[in-house]
Amino acid sequence: MIRLLINWVILTAAILLAAYLIPGVRVRSLGSAFIAAAVLGIINVFIRPIAIFLSIPLIVVTLGLFTFIVNALLLWLAAAITPGFEVRSFWAALLGALVVSIVSYLTGSVL
Repeated sequence: MIRLLINWVILTAAILLAAYLIPGVRVRSLGSAFIAAAVLGIINVFIRPIAIFLSIPLIVVTLGLFTFIVNALLLWLAAAITPGFEVRSFWAALLGALVVSIVSYLTGSVL
């Protein structure tokens, strides 16, 4: 349970950092960031495995780079669902997903 809360806080911090660094990503408040992190976590648990499975041929052909596209689309979906969290374009979603992935990977490997 504690690990889940730590991951949720890390994902929230990653979303806030993406909003700070990427001009097309906007978070209205800290509460919106927490809700966006929860929505993104739920999407990553339920929808991401299906999206990855369906895009295996493209992932193999692009040597794994298509995974970034899948992550960007899922971040864009989370922004569409969450009030107060906005991703204005696909390129902003791609850069935002890259920031979120890097922060989540680095903090996950440290912890």
